[in-house]
Amino acid sequence: MEPPKVIIKKYGNRRLYDTSRSRYINLDEIAALVRNGTEVQVVDVKSGEDLTRVTLTQIITENAKDQPAGLPLELLRQLVMASDHVGQEFIMWYLKSAFDTYQKLQNAIQGGLSEVHSAALSPISMMKKFVQSNPAPPQPDDSEIEQLRRRLAEVEGRIKEQAQPPKRRRKPTS
Repeated sequence: MEPPKVIIKKYGNRRLYDTSRSRYINLDEIAALVRNGTEVQVVDVKSGEDLTRVTLTQIITENAKDQPAGLPLELLRQLVMASDHVGQEFIMWYLKSAFDTYQKLQNAIQGGLSEVHSAALSPISMMKKFVQSNPAPPQPDDSEIEQLRRRLAEVEGRIKEQAQPPKRRRKPTS
C-alpha cells in the first residue's frame, strides 16, 4: 500500500505549508520527508502550478552550498550545455539509470548481496546495450545523433582515463 502524497502549498512570501500536518515547514523538512520515502507535491497557491521539480532542485542546490563536494563541476557544465531537448533527455535518462543502479546496489547489500552481480552494471554499459538493441528513433536528424555519439565517446574516454592507475616513475639507476 502506497503512503499518501503530502501536498505542500507554496505562498507568494515563499512560505511552505504542509497540508497533512497543518503547519508551515522549511526545505530541510521537505528533504527529510523525501528521504523517508514520502511522496511530496509542491503547489503554488495562486496559480495551482506544480512546483515540485523546482523545489527539489532548490533543495539540492542549497545542500551543495554546504558541502564542498556537491555535484561534480563537469556534470553541471554538461547539464548547462545540454540545452537542446535530445541532450536533456539523454542526460536525464543517464542520471536515472545511475540512480536506479545505485538503488539496486543498496537493496542488494541490505538483502544479503544476492543481486550484486546484476546491479553492478554501470550506466555506461547499460547505455551501450540500449543503443545496440534499440535502433535510433527517426525523429532526430543524423547530426544530433552524431553529436551524441561523439559526446558519449568523449565521456567514455574520460572515464577510462580516470579509471587507470597513475603510472609510477622509475628512479634512474646510477
